[in-house]
Amino acid sequence: MPVLTRLIPSPVVVDIRPGALDDLACVLADERISQSGRLAIAVSGGSGARLRERIAPSLPGATWYEVGGGTIDDAVRLASDIKAGHYDAVVGLGGGKIIDCAKFASARVGLPLVAVATNLAHDGLCSPVATLDNDAGRGSYGVPNPIAVVIDLNVIREAPVRYVRSGIGDAISNISAVADWELAHRVNGEKVDGLAAAMARQAGEAVLRHPGGVGDDGFLQVLAEALVLTGIAMSVSGDSRPSSGACHEINHAFDLLYPKRAAAHGEQCGLGAAFAMYLRGAHEESAYMAEVLRRHGLPVLPEEIGFTPDEFVRAVEFAPETRPGRFTILEHLDLKTEQIKDVYADYVKAISS
Repeated sequence: MPVLTRLIPSPVVVDIRPGALDDLACVLADERISQSGRLAIAVSGGSGARLRERIAPSLPGATWYEVGGGTIDDAVRLASDIKAGHYDAVVGLGGGKIIDCAKFASARVGLPLVAVATNLAHDGLCSPVATLDNDAGRGSYGVPNPIAVVIDLNVIREAPVRYVRSGIGDAISNISAVADWELAHRVNGEKVDGLAAAMARQAGEAVLRHPGGVGDDGFLQVLAEALVLTGIAMSVSGDSRPSSGACHEINHAFDLLYPKRAAAHGEQCGLGAAFAMYLRGAHEESAYMAEVLRRHGLPVLPEEIGFTPDEFVRAVEFAPETRPGRFTILEHLDLKTEQIKDVYADYVKAISS
């Protein structure tokens, strides 16, 4: 009987611990990543630039590129700059925008990417997607997932705490996203990749049920691992389904309807997930999710991020239009304005009791 195997696209190195940055040169010397030591390193003018001074002496073969922002033009420009350099790999050192630019650029020139994250704001650090601003607003571009991921928890602790909180909301929202995926299977027969769903759900549950907080290394370790596993889950399924359901549709609606007022990605996703769980009748789970989000300093009501209840209702009603073809609890219930208002009022009472 033949042995049947499944090849899982995943990094060859995942190094998550305090002090990981001190061994970055050793990771990059792995012959699967770089044989000559010639590396293109993309950094921001912020956290990445400060870390450059610390690690540049150990990477004499590296060329450093400062990336202005997180636009498609920035990513194309970076690809053009590194194309003639005969590099072995590209390193994205910074937050989500820098890593996404580096992802896109490395894919464009056919080089592997090493993601060195300086914050844990969302699950994009190891995903097969680069999210970049463009003329239409914002676009998602398919790319290979990183060949290596390095996360120094000492560096993470130095980042603004709001970034960590955002990552918490994004990770916990996996639970609602997978529930939406399973709903689509029951109602429409959509295929669920069981491995991807399990990885994403367990990543979310690990963060949801961890007793620690944003100042604990143990909690930061679990959060970082959860975000990496979520990215790999997306690679396994070939799309964002394991981590993106009604929660992310509501997030996208906030971004599109109120672009100058939108909160952090994970703040909106966490709020969206707690509400979506209530919508699907999982009232106890919704209340517990809201309790945990509150404990970590995350919003569970729109007023906590500067939106009125009516603006939230509008976002929920508009949300399905942000992802045509995706089936979630929002599409299933197809609630109208007054119905959403009624359910929202019940949600507020439920999480406040």
